[in-house]
Amino acid sequence: MDLDAATTAKFLEAFQKIKKAENILLVTHERADGDAVASLCAIIDLLEGLGKKHTAFCPGEPINQFSFLPHTEKIIFKDNYHSLKSSGQRKLPFDFREFDLIIALDCGSLDRTGLAEEIREKSFNQFFVEFDHHLKNGNHSDLEIRKPEAVATSEILYYFLKANKIKITKNIANCVLTGILTDTGNFLYSATSQKAINIASEMLLYGARFPRIVRNTLYNKSLPAMKVWGLALNNLKINKKYNFAFSVLTLAEIEKFSPDENEDVFDSISGFLSNLYGVKGVLFLREEKGGKLKGSLRSAHPQVDVSRLANKLGGGGHAKASGFVLGGKIEKEGNNWKII
Repeated sequence: MDLDAATTAKFLEAFQKIKKAENILLVTHERADGDAVASLCAIIDLLEGLGKKHTAFCPGEPINQFSFLPHTEKIIFKDNYHSLKSSGQRKLPFDFREFDLIIALDCGSLDRTGLAEEIREKSFNQFFVEFDHHLKNGNHSDLEIRKPEAVATSEILYYFLKANKIKITKNIANCVLTGILTDTGNFLYSATSQKAINIASEMLLYGARFPRIVRNTLYNKSLPAMKVWGLALNNLKINKKYNFAFSVLTLAEIEKFSPDENEDVFDSISGFLSNLYGVKGVLFLREEKGGKLKGSLRSAHPQVDVSRLANKLGGGGHAKASGFVLGGKIEKEGNNWKII
């Protein structure tokens, strides 16, 4: 990616804000995937090298398969944001007022940070920086560094490091490579770019351990997770009218095998289904507790933009990978499903 003067200026400004800050809050999204956790850990490594006081927060449970990344033990994970929000409580594991700089990484939507209310207010002279490769969603950032053409937020952080001539440590190299690999399905997804492959090669030169990353992110699926995979494949159908594939999992089907909630099962299924040959796109729809339906849309077709459908359904994302959340339940009727 060729960085224009405006983007380079943003990278330089972000680093100046980091160097001047007294206390920094890092935050990523709920149900953090590999790119989200890796981006968080990369910035933690940078801040520790600078001797900066910081706190890292993720509004969800830790994903066990990413525990191999450096500094994950320093991340505050908390999974009660939605229950607290619905009950009208605002109890956080830290004092939000103590931070003068807030950095959001890979969040996509402010509502996924668990801190939307606090960030929107920012009533304590706080500066908010956002690094993201998702499409724009809101105007809450004081400094927005957004590159939807990047395959991962980790890729954007690589450019940030390069622009500021920051040394890439072995820890950071492992984080950047993990983020790129997980968001490209180990370079299998259509979003994979030559630049991402070049960055990955460079991270190997800095000491990133490719076999360890693949072993922890690709080859460590549990038996319950594999059974859920099998069920998703068994439920896979193609709508011949639109040449669009879809698979549906009801809550009862998911709970039958009880996959570990701390395992990144469903995102990996969505990515895998996107490899289906000859279709224009794929929808993976699953039922969640609390009367919610989560949909993941994927496409490798050059003329299909699944983000347009996701946006119509209140979600968002990229042209080739998007998602949405709806209210409702799935009911099976013979070999078909309906939303009620």
